[in-house]
Amino acid sequence: MAKTRTESDVEAWLDQLDPGTILVHDAGPLRAIGQALGAIEAAEAQLEAAVAAAKEAGLSWGSIAMVLNTSKQAAHRKFGPKPGKSAD
Repeated sequence: MAKTRTESDVEAWLDQLDPGTILVHDAGPLRAIGQALGAIEAAEAQLEAAVAAAKEAGLSWGSIAMVLNTSKQAAHRKFGPKPGKSAD
């Protein structure tokens, strides 16, 4: 997953720009990229929560994998407990 800039990173970058030397473009496409990235991050969080809820409801990795259109091993690797973290 791509590293996201923090608000302070963006502020620092904006502060170092010189408006007198920058060619200004329509920021609409860049804004759309940022909005799309935010939507992807929100969808990924929603998917992780839905998989966790399915596991808490007692559903198998096989049934979850079927909906995700992947193998149960791949589903477990992506959404299962991470090493070093408890499974509860």
